[in-house]
Amino acid sequence: MKLAFSTNAFRRYELGETISIIASAGYQGVEIMADRPHAWPPDLDEAKVDEIRESVRRNRLSISNINAFMMCVVGDFHRPSWIERDEKRRRMRIDHTIASLELAAKLGARRISTEPGGPLDGIDRREAMRLFQEGIHEAALVAARLGVKLLVEPEPDLLIERSDQFLEFMSGVKSDAVGLNFDVGHFFCVGEDPAELARRFGPLISHVHLEDIAADRKHFHLPPGKGAMDFDSLFNALREIGYDGWITVELYPFQEEAPRVAEEAFRFLQRYV
Repeated sequence: MKLAFSTNAFRRYELGETISIIASAGYQGVEIMADRPHAWPPDLDEAKVDEIRESVRRNRLSISNINAFMMCVVGDFHRPSWIERDEKRRRMRIDHTIASLELAAKLGARRISTEPGGPLDGIDRREAMRLFQEGIHEAALVAARLGVKLLVEPEPDLLIERSDQFLEFMSGVKSDAVGLNFDVGHFFCVGEDPAELARRFGPLISHVHLEDIAADRKHFHLPPGKGAMDFDSLFNALREIGYDGWITVELYPFQEEAPRVAEEAFRFLQRYV
């Protein structure tokens, strides 16, 4: 397993500086946020894509993932979503996902992550699931053509927050290009055991997001070791299933302390990889 850190904790820094800081902290990889100020696809001409590629190469990193979850340029963390009533808003989400897949292919990244549908906002769950599967199907065709994985990330209070809901969703998705972004803290928040789920999901896991969560299971990302999660059991389970991919630390609440928490998280997690 290899450690990476997400640039979404560094929204006060430009991308090149962020990549250098993450490399200096000891990480082997970087997850790049497909949003401003880092890599909003409409902002990126070929020269800027080359700049990103060169910055990653110069710092001897690999790209663990393109994080296409947030669209704060035109909305917020969750909207525009896959399941909004307004078709134009849904189109914005689909187009952003496709643009992020294309960006990943240009950068040599093998996967992107997206939100699990979005907030229900009063829409019927069955209709929301239909809209989500329909949108994902369109994006998955592009993902398959490009050879880039499209990973869904369950999250508390969104359409898909629990393991059974994710498996229900996947039963209606007929594409090998779609998989799971296994955010261990999110599942802990909704009362599930990440170690048990690692064994249950197995090969569906294509990337891991990691943070700690307090004992009250409130959805607030903490640095590893500062909460109540059992990382010994989690990493044992990941080894049991033969997972040898990226573990990306995601600590976006710590914008003012990002360099420090990145270093501390790396020191804590070294023992596991």
